Amino acid sequence: MDKQKLLKLAENPNHILGIYNYCNRWCERCTFTSKCLNYKMGEEHSDDSEANDINNKKFWDQLTEMFKITLELLYEDAEKMGIDLNAIDTKEIEKTEKVLQQKTDKHICATESYKYVYMVKKWFEAYPEISKSKQDELIQQAELEITSTDSVKEIEKIKDLIEVIHWYQFQIHVKAKRAIHGMLDNFSDDDDSDYPNDSDGSAKVALIGIDDSIAAWGELMNIFRSQENEILNILVHLERLRKTIEKTFPKARAFKRPGFDD
Repeated sequence: MDKQKLLKLAENPNHILGIYNYCNRWCERCTFTSKCLNYKMGEEHSDDSEANDINNKKFWDQLTEMFKITLELLYEDAEKMGIDLNAIDTKEIEKTEKVLQQKTDKHICATESYKYVYMVKKWFEAYPEISKSKQDELIQQAELEITSTDSVKEIEKIKDLIEVIHWYQFQIHVKAKRAIHGMLDNFSDDDDSDYPNDSDGSAKVALIGIDDSIAAWGELMNIFRSQENEILNILVHLERLRKTIEKTFPKARAFKRPGFDD
């Protein structure tokens, strides 16, 4: 994609400005793709298998080109605003960023969301056997003509619940870290401002991921009764994480995400 084509896409009045900043990146389940610039940019290469293959050189060439265009536009906008980007002390910025990242990594929202990633990993390491046992039971019911339709539906339900859990497994941590990073970077005495903060938006996406994950784990617990204690531990951890994020970002739930919350 060249710069002019990107600018033409960006000028489309049908697009909701910034909608992609606070979404869960699950385009397949999103009803706003027709209004998302990010999605439209991806559509440009949707039929090109090589451009969508992370192991293919074309994928990285396209990504490099997009970074190049973005940098060009950044320099052009900075020049219009009278800002000389070449005069910025990048070493000092890198030093400040390193300290900020260290503080972010140590924050309880980051450490506890990271812990959740491994709790999920540990549970699913045992999942193949758990799943096999349950599916054998459902298949046996179908063979005996005991609610065969319900058995098929339950297998599909299990797959969907697992997909939800895996989708948010890492995203909760990433969004929580972004929220913490933004909060620490923008900390000021004017913390009571009514102006919406990006950190609140990121925290809200993390909270939505937690909400959906709790719902999915709750349904899995009803299906896999033998795993009730293990799943309950995960649910307790997620609930504590949810309350910690809500306490750290009291305005997050009220944050209005463009498009989604309008």
